[in-house]
Amino acid sequence: MKRSLPVLISGALLGLFGIAGAGLVGFSHEATKARIEQNERDALLQQLQVLLPLNDFDNDLLSDTTDVNAPTLLGSETTRVYRGRKDGEPVAVVLNPVVTQGYSGAIKLIVAIRTDGTLSGVRVLGHRETPGLGDKIEARRSNWIDSFRDKSLLNPEDSGWKVRRDGGVFDQFTGATITPRAVVRGVRSALLYFNDYKLTLFEPASQPVAENRHE
Repeated sequence: MKRSLPVLISGALLGLFGIAGAGLVGFSHEATKARIEQNERDALLQQLQVLLPLNDFDNDLLSDTTDVNAPTLLGSETTRVYRGRKDGEPVAVVLNPVVTQGYSGAIKLIVAIRTDGTLSGVRVLGHRETPGLGDKIEARRSNWIDSFRDKSLLNPEDSGWKVRRDGGVFDQFTGATITPRAVVRGVRSALLYFNDYKLTLFEPASQPVAENRHE
């Protein structure tokens, strides 16, 4: 029994250290998670402000949101919509469509649309397109993505919403037509969704706003 006492004490100490260690890990995880979430929030807000200048809205874009259900036009079952207002009046929405027809997989976009149906801007949030070719859809690689600014469903007309190789008005990249073609299609789909639901997107939603299927 005397010999077992040190073993019991050692076991108790190890148990206490284990509990303390688990607590520290949990605390560290929560603290790190909070920092990551804040960093992601700051990064997203920065992206939103690139597309919507600060003087265009006065509400909290990250809080004024609604979720929509539009897999056909926006590429995912649920898409978050950020809503910009000024003096309480709607000025623009920002959609996050996912284009599934990229050359190397899905392309995640952020598309800002003014209430008059014109594009305030488009940016690529994520992709796996070929470096040196398809990655020219990124704003840091080329200014191609800026060609969408101020475009709408009427400018160009429907037949123009294609790359030039297909008879449209948007440039393609040498050796990489599939990628810009997919982005053009995705931006147009976002405009179609907005055109269908612009009257309801700024209202409080108790459930995701569903789409009417476009063929």
